[in-house]
Amino acid sequence: MRRPSPRPSEPTPTPTPPPFNAPAARRLRAALGMTPDHVAHDMRVSYGHPHITPGHVIAWERGAAAPSGSELTALAGVLWCSPGELIGRPRTLREHRIARGLAPEDVARTVGHELHAYLRMEATDSWRGSDRQSAALADLLGLRLPDFVAVTGRDARLGDLLRSAVTTRWQAYVRPVAKVVPLDRRFLEDALQELHQDYQGHMAATLSWGGGSSEAGDLARDFLDRIVEHFWTTVQENPA
Repeated sequence: MRRPSPRPSEPTPTPTPPPFNAPAARRLRAALGMTPDHVAHDMRVSYGHPHITPGHVIAWERGAAAPSGSELTALAGVLWCSPGELIGRPRTLREHRIARGLAPEDVARTVGHELHAYLRMEATDSWRGSDRQSAALADLLGLRLPDFVAVTGRDARLGDLLRSAVTTRWQAYVRPVAKVVPLDRRFLEDALQELHQDYQGHMAATLSWGGGSSEAGDLARDFLDRIVEHFWTTVQENPA
């Protein structure tokens, strides 16, 4: 009897390097009076990265390349700073963890997930957790609400709801948005109404007497493309 051929294993996604702040790395190194040779030597000897050369350090500082997650952690150790000081604004769950200098095991244990399950969430950018686990994650990583919505995979859903809210009746979307973003209802009503008025103002310009302008149409499209960004700006400008 012929044995079935084994199924190819599902490839594990390759993590992308965290956003690296090259000017900060260069500034911190200079403040310590270190050369790229010193940095590379310490990363090799003290942090177990035998492949690192001064050329790597120079390329990082010029923005021509970026260190991997483990290299960034080692570089932070050499430069006597936190990993968060060497990266730009974190965008993903993995980047927020690295910015806090935490190992995957630390996060998995704190939120109550098996390590392999947590690593899979990082690799696929798809957080799965109960309300309690989500609250523990936000507390551990110091996530602001916009960051929490992003790392839990709700940005796309929020964007769809906001686009519908500003192009139709915003009142119908207060409750759906509240399920994605845990904010006070009255506060959400004010934010959605303001966004709706802004967008309708752009649309009115495209339909004005004389046919409007292509520039006004471009502004309206750009507003929709960046609707989540506009939402958070509105929220921050009008605190509850």
